[in-house]
Amino acid sequence: MTESTPLWEVFIRPRNGLAHKHVGSLHAADAEMALQAARNAYTRRGEGNSIWVVASADIASTDPDRNAEDFEPALSKVYRHPTFYNIPDGVENL
Repeated sequence: MTESTPLWEVFIRPRNGLAHKHVGSLHAADAEMALQAARNAYTRRGEGNSIWVVASADIASTDPDRNAEDFEPALSKVYRHPTFYNIPDGVENL
């Protein structure tokens, strides 16, 4: 592969009802080839039932150097977190 071959991020869902999780990255010419390569590399033992591939170039993220600006306002709003509620006995997966 050359350096001009796009990088793809691979997400696998282990079974229905669970979230997709990032499992790795790979280089492929297009989405179909990325799906085939992801299937071969990351689900050889039946680890998943759904694969997502996303071109790395299409992912937007926050800048780690701006964490204070991006996340500080949320820290001052503790009422948004469910830490003030009593969870009844017997409630699971809340």
